[in-house]
Amino acid sequence: MTSTRKSDQKIHSPVFLADIGQLLTLRSLLGKPGPRRGPDLKNLGIIENAAVLCLAGKIVSVGTTKDALRDPWLKKNRKKVIEIDCAGKVVVPGFVDSHTHPVFVSPRLVDFEKRIEGASYEEIAKAGGGIRSSVEGVRKTGKRVLADKVLTALCEMAACGTTTMEAKSGYGLTVESELKSLEAIREAASRWPGTVVATLLGAHVVPKEFQGRSQNYVETVCIEMIPQAARRKLAQFVDVFCDKGAFTAAETEQIFAAAQEYGLGVRAHMCQLSETILRPFFRFNPASFDHMDHVNDDDILHLSKHDTIATLVPGANYFLGMKDYPQARKLIDAGVPVALATDYNPGTSPTLSMPMAMSLVCTQMKMSPAEAITSSTINGAWALRVANSKGSIEPGKDADLAVFAVEDYREIPYWFGANRCAVTIANGTVTHSG
Repeated sequence: MTSTRKSDQKIHSPVFLADIGQLLTLRSLLGKPGPRRGPDLKNLGIIENAAVLCLAGKIVSVGTTKDALRDPWLKKNRKKVIEIDCAGKVVVPGFVDSHTHPVFVSPRLVDFEKRIEGASYEEIAKAGGGIRSSVEGVRKTGKRVLADKVLTALCEMAACGTTTMEAKSGYGLTVESELKSLEAIREAASRWPGTVVATLLGAHVVPKEFQGRSQNYVETVCIEMIPQAARRKLAQFVDVFCDKGAFTAAETEQIFAAAQEYGLGVRAHMCQLSETILRPFFRFNPASFDHMDHVNDDDILHLSKHDTIATLVPGANYFLGMKDYPQARKLIDAGVPVALATDYNPGTSPTLSMPMAMSLVCTQMKMSPAEAITSSTINGAWALRVANSKGSIEPGKDADLAVFAVEDYREIPYWFGANRCAVTIANGTVTHSG
């Protein structure tokens, strides 16, 4: 796996979380492999008055505090353990934010104002705004500065309970700048205790120097970007923005084939602005299709039969001032596995908060708080293909936990715009303590 963890190089102090009011384990469902779907999205595996013991960056025991305090090892070594009193608090698996764009220099404030004045996404792009307006900054900025900006985002995400995140390139749009962006992601990840999964998004939009020659740019992505990223182990996935104004379905298939040739997984921005038929892409075994605002019934049926995750990013709909959101209830009721992500980016979703994204899917898309939490943890881990080590609180998994200063898990999405995360533990390291 091409994820990067600082924790791989350090010794961890044992961590003991005791007297947890509600522990949401999201433990495995016996006999049901694969991502959660349908009614199983509401199965949180709650333990009250619970405890979790973590050693060497791994979870070693989960149960009641009463049982944990009987453990001979804990009795003998308690003075060496970092003990966190979680009385009256809720503990959840560290959030897995499976769709972010953190490599950029400046916010897109002109886009923000023009949108308020009534300009559409396409009109802003034609006027020189949109994705292309972030490109110049990334191309001109050095790797270290970009890495520092990514690290700042990672730390702010951790303060909201995120311990694993996907990080895309996509604002360089040259071979040099895309690889520099991936290098910046790797450098930032090496300085953060959590886990980062890198994605090459060279096919974000066609850069202005290739206008009218999109096929030439696709060849650059396939022949230069993908092979170099793969050889240098800079990315685990390749992403494509497949939509009007970006890349066609045929171009996306070409890029997916190149990714597959070099052993990289694939994922895609799909059906955000218009409908794209998904069926041809299943042969590439995509990890996720993200956005999914315009998906037809036949493709929903196909999604229900696969482990490809439909990743919902309501922050984009909210920030763009859109009236309609993806039909989460229709997807869930059909048996499609869904995940939730922030889509953190400078133009359409400048939020680092998974609890805010959870609030949006509850209020605007009618998902229950339990479904929102499952989509933000174990299904997010499935979307990044790290569910064997992330997304639930079980012995043997990485010690990724978030402690919230609330009495009931439903409060996490209830308090919108507020951060109730008190402690975040990433790979056994306390990375945030508010």
